[in-house]
Amino acid sequence: MDKVLSFHQGTLPLLISMPHAGLKLTPAVRDGLVAPARSLPDTDWHIPQLYDFVRELGASVVAAEYSRFVIDLNRPEDDQPLYVGATTGLYPATLFDGSPLFEEGRVPSVEERAGYLEGIWRPYHDTLRNELARLKEKFGYALLWDAHSIRSHVPHLFDGKLPDFNLGTFNGASCDPQLAARLEAVCGEAQGYSHVLNGRFKGGHITRHYGDPANDIHAVQLELAQSTYMEEVEPFTYRDDLAGPTQVVLRQLLEATLAWAKG
Repeated sequence: MDKVLSFHQGTLPLLISMPHAGLKLTPAVRDGLVAPARSLPDTDWHIPQLYDFVRELGASVVAAEYSRFVIDLNRPEDDQPLYVGATTGLYPATLFDGSPLFEEGRVPSVEERAGYLEGIWRPYHDTLRNELARLKEKFGYALLWDAHSIRSHVPHLFDGKLPDFNLGTFNGASCDPQLAARLEAVCGEAQGYSHVLNGRFKGGHITRHYGDPANDIHAVQLELAQSTYMEEVEPFTYRDDLAGPTQVVLRQLLEATLAWAKG
């Protein structure tokens, strides 16, 4: 495999994970996609740009290079479902609207997908695990922020309009409840934005697997409504006028996370 992720090591006990920001496709996936999928509509668009301030803040950052249509880095390697009802798996078979992702007979082979697991999924998770271990050893604790976004209306996955800020802590299992309360308070003070804790998106595999508050590793997933920073229809344009105020809230959330950890 060529470059499968980007990684920046920071100076703070905070790691930002961006598993669904990638745009690369393997030949087998590219050639098999149905026409509506070729624009990669289910991407977490522009997440690296939206979070471009975190390096200045001092955070470590790991971001995927390959699209979730190749392999979903926020799913467990055994592909066990994370949510009851409609969802997508380790090797997505459908778009978010429930329609097929691949043309009939054009799904990547078992052998190709095994290569994706070893060559794309595993390096990402090795990086997450190693950096969290380094942070824990250096600081005595580690903070993991799993950064996501999604269209604000996806009827196949949830009813109505999604709240703007969807915080997930796996129903309190992935981080200290006082940290979750601090983050809810920040969102509550953000005028013009809605939020929820452990609503439709409670945290995917990364949050659930690495969050271990008993051992001082605290993980939070943020699923951000894309209407807060971009156009949700093709060509999925980044909107500075929307993104600017949203970045203010994101910075406040991350600074609150760091402040809570310092006690």
